[in-house]
Amino acid sequence: MTKQLAGHLLVDCLLAQGTTHAFGVPGESYLAVLDGLHARREQIQFITCRQEGGAAFMAEAHGKLTGRPGVCMVTRGPGATNASIGVHTAFQDSTPMVLLVGDVASDCRDREAFQEVDYLSFFGPSTKGFAKRVERIDDADRIPEYVARAFATAMNGRPGPVVLVLPEDMLTRMTDAQPLPRLEAVQAWSDPGALRTLREMLLKSERPLIIAGGGGWTPQSAQALQRFAENWKLPVGNAFRFQDTFDNHHPLYAGDVGIGLNPKLAARVKASDLIIAVGPRLGEMTTGNYTLLEAPRPKQKLVHIHASAEELNRVFQADLAINATMNAAARSLEVLTAPVSVPWDAWTASANQDYLANLEPQKLPGDVDMPAIVGLLQKHLPQDAVLTNGAGNFASWVHRFFRHHGLAKGYKTQLAPTVGAMGYGVPAGIAAAITTGRTAFTIAGDGDFLMNGQELATAVQHGAKSIVVLLNNGMYGTIRMHQEREYPQHESGSSLNNPDFAALARAYGYAGVRITRTAEFEAELLAALARNEGTLIEVMLDPEVITTRGTLSAITQNAMAASARAL
Repeated sequence: MTKQLAGHLLVDCLLAQGTTHAFGVPGESYLAVLDGLHARREQIQFITCRQEGGAAFMAEAHGKLTGRPGVCMVTRGPGATNASIGVHTAFQDSTPMVLLVGDVASDCRDREAFQEVDYLSFFGPSTKGFAKRVERIDDADRIPEYVARAFATAMNGRPGPVVLVLPEDMLTRMTDAQPLPRLEAVQAWSDPGALRTLREMLLKSERPLIIAGGGGWTPQSAQALQRFAENWKLPVGNAFRFQDTFDNHHPLYAGDVGIGLNPKLAARVKASDLIIAVGPRLGEMTTGNYTLLEAPRPKQKLVHIHASAEELNRVFQADLAINATMNAAARSLEVLTAPVSVPWDAWTASANQDYLANLEPQKLPGDVDMPAIVGLLQKHLPQDAVLTNGAGNFASWVHRFFRHHGLAKGYKTQLAPTVGAMGYGVPAGIAAAITTGRTAFTIAGDGDFLMNGQELATAVQHGAKSIVVLLNNGMYGTIRMHQEREYPQHESGSSLNNPDFAALARAYGYAGVRITRTAEFEAELLAALARNEGTLIEVMLDPEVITTRGTLSAITQNAMAASARAL
């Protein structure tokens, strides 16, 4: 067999696993891999990013969209540590991802060589929040084995990130090893006995509720979940930042269970006598800081269906725990025989009515009506548009008022970090545009945008177009809100002195405009959809408009009144 550079073999192994894009920042530690990417540039596209955190977010977004591991390539030390934010996001969001780290040469190892890091300690499973697995490839002939295992680990069970460390000298060795065949995620099927128990629990219930979300969903599994809900007339809530798991337009939809939760839905979760959690790990945000469902033993009966056996009964002791992947679980649920009638018809109908009522906004001050702007997004964005955001109060506008059509209609349309990472939305939107070719829309805050706004340069370089609506209120809004609740009128560190964002966008090669009134938005949105390049629309938002339900002054006044009562 013909020998080739190990770096070229690594690229061949990625191609064998179906990789079409790799996102990264080049480094001298993996030049042989970059050369392999050059040699196979017609088969795999290397997206050159401007910071490793942005690259890792793009890879994570790619993994969310495709269900296959997003691939990120970075150099040692600072490159890897910069990328760690994307690895942490992939872990908490249950997203398949592979991070490839070029490393110091083997003869320099363990001497604190230039930029050397112990990646097993930094990313390893012992951190309980970074990678599912960390491995170092010292033998070029074993590259196919390690890459295949990385993809299998990233996809199987609870999806997540894997880190492969690539010593520089290993990548320049010659090898005649060959890639291993493409791997698919292993499907874990529901136990038939558990399904019979679930049916019995449903038949005894009066106020059941599904909470759906987490990783591993496909259009087919979402369609099967919808049929299960329809057969049994069950209300369905989507877990935090998985709002496209179930169609928001469906009459069985109850709303999203997360931050800024509809108070009536929060009460409904607590009043339910049977929670069927299909997919989510039931983290802090979905459970309202473990108050909607109390850990370790909820007051409600709990059926927890999850792809990872290790996740089941880890935080919540379920009445029925079912280890199944989403495709298998949903297909098992849809054939569960339903009775002719159920006693919770009114419960289900009122859940949807509460959701629809929550779409009616409270009156807030200022010249910009954010619910109306979200209404224009709903009107003009294509049904398959991908909506992305980072972390901050700005995201609550689309979370509350935008209605996703859902995976059951064929497309994943929400990319949002359950980990709460700022700076995610801009690179995720660019990755969505590159990966899918569909309309990519990002909502950002002024603080959030400057975490990774430099990736607009990446979009321009690679011909990608995204539309960014940037809400500028001159502050880290979420932090300021919490400061006023806890320490009213003691602002510290949350005010921002911002650049001219529209001019900054134009400098990168985007169109950049600024609006100050609601009436100006629709024309700018239509222009953004029509033009070939990306667009940033800066919206000057009154600092008083801090949440979808109230003002900053009201929060301050309530906090001061509570403080006075406590004296």
